[in-house]
Amino acid sequence: MRVAAAVNAWLEENRDIVIGWRRHLHAHPELSNLEVETTKFISDVLKGHGLSPVPFPGTGLYVDVGPSEGERLTFRGDIDALGVPELTGLEYASNTPGVSHACGHDIHTTIVLALACALASIQDELDHGIRLIFQPAEEVMGSGAVDVIEWGGLNNVAAIYALHVEPHLRVGQIGVRAGAITSAADIISLEIKGPGGHTSRPQMTADVVYALGAVITQLPALMSRRVDPRTGTLVVFGNVAAGIAANAIPEHGILRGTVRTADIATWRTLETKLTEMIDQIIAPTGCSYTLDYQRGVPPVLNDDVATSLIVAAGRSIDPHAVVAAQQSSGGEDFSWYLEHVPGSMVRLGAWSGKGPKQDLHQGDLNVDERSIGVGVRLFATTIDKYFAAVAEDGGEL
Repeated sequence: MRVAAAVNAWLEENRDIVIGWRRHLHAHPELSNLEVETTKFISDVLKGHGLSPVPFPGTGLYVDVGPSEGERLTFRGDIDALGVPELTGLEYASNTPGVSHACGHDIHTTIVLALACALASIQDELDHGIRLIFQPAEEVMGSGAVDVIEWGGLNNVAAIYALHVEPHLRVGQIGVRAGAITSAADIISLEIKGPGGHTSRPQMTADVVYALGAVITQLPALMSRRVDPRTGTLVVFGNVAAGIAANAIPEHGILRGTVRTADIATWRTLETKLTEMIDQIIAPTGCSYTLDYQRGVPPVLNDDVATSLIVAAGRSIDPHAVVAAQQSSGGEDFSWYLEHVPGSMVRLGAWSGKGPKQDLHQGDLNVDERSIGVGVRLFATTIDKYFAAVAEDGGEL
């Protein structure tokens, strides 16, 4: 059967209900690993449509639709929010102080939830099983994706898809890129220590502030010489703190930042190289240091075949919908799934076409709700394209 036609019909009948789900989620954001009420809401909706969600040991859940035997085509939605105050002034704005869906995860969740409920209405007619994953904790290092994999979320999964709202693309556009579409992202925290002293006698101590400054200026420059610049490797600092008095050299200082790269082979060597460079920079200052290097996520490496199928789906909906996506320097834990199974993540246009384009992780982000229908239709059409490709290859996922 044509899944997309049935899902589109369901969506037309239930559009207001689906928008209501999104607005409820938007008004009730929960931080990573604390998505208790969000999980309950999703579960209740799924059960109300005759499905049997499987909760993860922490927060989040998955649900299977269609035949139980064989491997499954899978779609992921992330359910957590950010510690960013909402500034939109919407009637359904966040009612949790300091927390909001400033990354659009409420849209992602709603798309996957609507897809699950639409598929529930035709699950006896599906040729193959489909899994919908509602993943917690995408926004934190440690990664909810790693937990989902450990909890068996990828068991019997043949391929996986996801999307992310893109406020720089107009609603209806779909940004696609085979290969790396995001970058690896690690966090570094460097504490530098010395005996302290008076600024009139820097030669009698080890100058912590000078050492911090040397790392701030020299490490990014050295990185561009020690690592192939074509990999897009960046060191950028977001926090530096040392001392309180203008005439006193402090005993310690802190420097924090991120290390990003578009190349997975480079990512695997970065911690060693960066440690060597920091050691070489600080050694002449006489200071000591402690480096805390937190490994984050690898780049999202979209599979060529999986990407070609979602491209075909997008173009069948609108011949002009698919546009080339640039590689982002941001990190995304969807990458961990692609270490195990093929799949693809795309950018979903979220700009209304009116007013200035906004950005993710900003309190004034206001995603156009028409993007929900676009996302649901895109995933439903991808199912049709995927099943058709499977049939040509012999009928097994």
